[in-house]
Amino acid sequence: MKKIYEFICDKEMLIAKWSLWILTMLVFAAAVMRFLYHPMNWAMDVATFLFAWTVFLGADAAMRLDRLFCIEVITGKLAPKAQLYVKAINYLIIIIFLLGMIGYGSWLSYTTRLRTFQGIPGFSYTWVTLSVPFGCALMLITSILKIKTFLRALSTGESIEKREEGVSGEII
Repeated sequence: MKKIYEFICDKEMLIAKWSLWILTMLVFAAAVMRFLYHPMNWAMDVATFLFAWTVFLGADAAMRLDRLFCIEVITGKLAPKAQLYVKAINYLIIIIFLLGMIGYGSWLSYTTRLRTFQGIPGFSYTWVTLSVPFGCALMLITSILKIKTFLRALSTGESIEKREEGVSGEII
């Protein structure tokens, strides 16, 4: 199970990186072509699609690698055990939010199934809105693994360090 999760995490990071690169080049090319009086009307629709997927896949990768923005002014002064409790409670709140986003994103994906992009006929807008439940489901798995790691650290007394690379958390 752990190897499958690591494989998914590696592919997720690869897709997020390439999507951001393609998005950047596409927006630049669209700007240049607009300057040359040959606009690429479809470019903004493809950029919207890539942006949505990059945001949600990148958010999970950042969460997994402990690279999300946080302010530790107060929590940094707490005892290590208290910090773990605060982090676990924080991730429980995140899990509740993600469950709501998965539900709402799934409903949104269903309701947009007949909507098409203006610049890309035959391409459903659902492919953009599917990034919400899919990305939130990945973040939900990451959050559950984080809580599991925090609870294990609380019971054993070990410390948790930020990981530079690889998969943070463990699978049963």
